[in-house]
Amino acid sequence: MDLIIRRGRLNGKAGLWDIGVERGLIAEVAQKIEAKAPTEIDAAERLMAPTYVNGHVHLDKCNLGDVMRPNKTNSFQECLEITWEHKRTYTVEDIVTRASRAIEEGILNGTTVFRVFADVDTIGGLRPLEGIIALREKWRGIVEIEAVDFPQEAIVRDPGTFELMEEGMRMGADVVGGLPWHEHLDEDARRHIDLCFDLARKYDKDVHMLVDDTDNPNSRSLEYLAVKTMREGFQGRVSASHCGALASYDEVHANKVMALVKQAGVSISTNPHISLVAQGRYDQEPIRRGITRVKQMWRMGVNLFSSQDDVNDPYYPFGRNDQQEVASYVCHSCHMTYPDEIAAVFGFITDNAAKAMRLEGYGLEVGCKADLNVLAAPTIQHVLRLQQPPAWVIKGGKVLATNEVRREIRV
Repeated sequence: MDLIIRRGRLNGKAGLWDIGVERGLIAEVAQKIEAKAPTEIDAAERLMAPTYVNGHVHLDKCNLGDVMRPNKTNSFQECLEITWEHKRTYTVEDIVTRASRAIEEGILNGTTVFRVFADVDTIGGLRPLEGIIALREKWRGIVEIEAVDFPQEAIVRDPGTFELMEEGMRMGADVVGGLPWHEHLDEDARRHIDLCFDLARKYDKDVHMLVDDTDNPNSRSLEYLAVKTMREGFQGRVSASHCGALASYDEVHANKVMALVKQAGVSISTNPHISLVAQGRYDQEPIRRGITRVKQMWRMGVNLFSSQDDVNDPYYPFGRNDQQEVASYVCHSCHMTYPDEIAAVFGFITDNAAKAMRLEGYGLEVGCKADLNVLAAPTIQHVLRLQQPPAWVIKGGKVLATNEVRREIRV
């Protein structure tokens, strides 16, 4: 054995367990491993879990909050305009520097897989994607980064974007992104989705779109995405983030759409940080939460996952690239605080996110990649309650990061 983690807890299993690692893979899981290893970690009865997966984050624009001008109107339109001011002068080096700070934060918080969206449009051209591909190469062998070819300014309303997206796929983007709800007309939104699937088929890539990121009940791109997924035979290869309008539909139509989503095998990412502050802007009281129908879809068997989305950028001033914090937000904002619900939400940042991204070798079974966190508490409830970072973050059987929280009361 190269590494043994001893006396840890496994979710759903009684007692204490050892995990043995050899050549970067989990070689043994037992209540007592007799072998020895040059590196041994005492988990001290804390929970062990696979490293976290952040399936939707915008790192080309992260940490612009430190240098951007104030948003005078507090509007989505001005968020776009502020981003334009910087996007026109991005450099690859600037993107890699700012994004690497966020990656480092993510690692310290136990995340080793990131699906990173990069704007591709006629304002910044391909420079944001170039930056994220450079980021992926810088961190290759340390963490896993997927680059998403993302039309932030939409496609039909920004002529020339589709051609740039195709060039982005040739450059090496991993995923086809989309933003259909941002088009001017419903027919344009459907055309947007069709164009994205054209690229996905041509380059054999998965699809991840930001869908109906609004509380407007007339925004209806999710249902078309689900049907398109089935017609193209892409079941299990499509994810949709936000889907906030779904929460504003009447119950009859909402149930129709959710059934289509389940049938199509579309994974849904809820990003509670940004949804809580970006939606309901025109409401007085009560102000809508802006989050999609998480609990209903979870009960229906839809694959839900949760992502950070924004880190200190024009759209959101906070964000620590911390999936434990994301899970806590889901528990609070979606009324998921009973034991089975808390366990399910933890799955949103681990197994479900891995399923959405079709990660191979993910988990804590023998033969899986040795990518795991030794967490700061013995149960999921207390991990999310305490909000302390993992004591050890292990990637490929090697210790990637450690955290020590020192607290002292002096009376």
